[in-house]
Amino acid sequence: MNLQEKLKNLPTSPGVYQHKDATGKVIYVGKAKNLRNRVKSYFVEQKHREARIKALIARITDIELIVTDTEAEALILENNLIKKLKPKYNVLLRDDKTYPFICIPNEAFPRIFVTRNPKQDGSRYFGPYTDVRSMNLILETCRSLFKIRDCNLLLGKRQIEENKYKACLQFYIKKCAAPCVGLQHLEEYQTNIDYIIKLLNGKVKPVVALLKEEMKTAAMDKRFEYAAELRDRIKNLEAFDAKQKVVVTDEIDRDIFALSMDLDIDAACGVVFKVREGKIIGRQHHFLKPIGEASSAELLQLFAERYYAEAQFFPDEIFFPEEPAELEIITDFLVQERKKKVQIVIPQRGDKADLVKMTEMNAKYLLDEYKLGLMKREADFIPRTLQQLQKELQLPRLPRRIECFDISHLGGTGTVASCVVFIDGKPAKSEYRKFKIETVEDGKPDDFASMHEVISRRFKKVLQNNEAIPDLIIIDGGKGQLSSATDAMKEIGYYGKSPVIGLAKRLEELFFPNDKNSITLPKVSPSLRLLQQVRDEAHRFAVTFQRKQRQIKDLHSELMDVPGIGEKTVQKLLTHFGSVKKIKETSEEEIAKVAGKSAAKKILTHWAAEIKDSKLEIQD
Repeated sequence: MNLQEKLKNLPTSPGVYQHKDATGKVIYVGKAKNLRNRVKSYFVEQKHREARIKALIARITDIELIVTDTEAEALILENNLIKKLKPKYNVLLRDDKTYPFICIPNEAFPRIFVTRNPKQDGSRYFGPYTDVRSMNLILETCRSLFKIRDCNLLLGKRQIEENKYKACLQFYIKKCAAPCVGLQHLEEYQTNIDYIIKLLNGKVKPVVALLKEEMKTAAMDKRFEYAAELRDRIKNLEAFDAKQKVVVTDEIDRDIFALSMDLDIDAACGVVFKVREGKIIGRQHHFLKPIGEASSAELLQLFAERYYAEAQFFPDEIFFPEEPAELEIITDFLVQERKKKVQIVIPQRGDKADLVKMTEMNAKYLLDEYKLGLMKREADFIPRTLQQLQKELQLPRLPRRIECFDISHLGGTGTVASCVVFIDGKPAKSEYRKFKIETVEDGKPDDFASMHEVISRRFKKVLQNNEAIPDLIIIDGGKGQLSSATDAMKEIGYYGKSPVIGLAKRLEELFFPNDKNSITLPKVSPSLRLLQQVRDEAHRFAVTFQRKQRQIKDLHSELMDVPGIGEKTVQKLLTHFGSVKKIKETSEEEIAKVAGKSAAKKILTHWAAEIKDSKLEIQD
């Protein structure tokens, strides 16, 4: 069955879909509540699509479906397939190293040990632990309190009855109760394992309460030695609990999520703090890469889904800095796994908001640390393309920093300019700049004057603020645009500090100042491909900004006339509610949720005054 036939026969049930390329390799894995709607959406023409998704669609030659009963099952299956297949076009959770887990294997007298390779073998895994010192403390506490064996003997009922083993040194130094020779029964051992599972989930107080009950019973039965042993365990547990950092006074179990993004390295860091009984018992983080043009809400959704697909404990509350893109998927999954509803909170102020901010700070710190590591690894790496470009253009220094300028307008109206920056052959998006052209009359296109203005403005700031000087400046255009740019540089005293060239799109000609003749590079030249990539990115950025400005102009509404309400707030409100009419039908509380209390009050006060004025005019 070919692709078109498969698209006609898609089921409407939930499940997982796998996109394959011409070689049969899985290049993307996704889940869906309705497989027909989701899969068909890839093949419907859309104007604004992320570049990564466009590249994916161009390579799809086959689709494989796995139907599930629920979307929650689809979420788990999707997570497992992504981890196994690592598809090229999925956002992956990555780490520089594999973090350890604490494992309790599925066996009669289970051990408790550390592993970096969790398997689907029925064992229980806790982690991953990014703080190894903290993990070792928990592990040692569990072993010393409950005398769990650390040997790797094959231990079962038959081996014990046949007296296959002898008690080892651990028994004589009172670190093991010797179940191998029948001195500890399976029921008692399993009770201790249950206590350990509670401790690993951060539940110290219930364990203490159970031990106190057991201690009282032992004392009443005159088993004083065992009661004293339980008393010591309780003291040690309470001491261990006292070391944990208290962050809230209530004792609700909660997970606190946060995210930090960096477009320069095309990565994000997701962090979750595990708070149990009001105390932080651990922190887990993952790096998400590549993120492309995904929003923070989408990445938060992905991080939370992958986290809970592998979690063995589900809290009463979850804090998010903003609402994830498809929150209902997470809530439905948690209801299915936990068998009761989990409270989702997006704190706005107070102690709870401070907890989210603390988590966000950790995410930013970890991402900065990750970025620094990448920079160190790349510091001595110079792309061969840059070396070739330096040679072909006879540049005085290696073009590690390239800045490119482009002008965009619609029939001469709404003229804007863009400046994109590439460092070591890669886009540095945090350094991009956009300009509204001020000196050219709207409706009268003049690319030369526009280029003169933007170059003047940009490099005046470079000189004034002692900013980094580009190793190469690219002007999108031919001789005219290049001449305007060099004139501007001469006027402000910048000319000669950076090499500058013009790149004309028609024949991909390269122009140099004071040189009548152009040059062309071979079409297969990596240097030309880099120059085209930089020029095309400048064009894309300029067109996007120009289109956005036009949309803002088209959307100019009554909201823009409200004193104290800016462009960003207007955009936020119109995006959320869709129209001014719907905003007028909305309560102040609902508007405040999107734009804040102050903005909501200003809007409604302004409209109330307008209505009053219009009534007075009618009476007059």
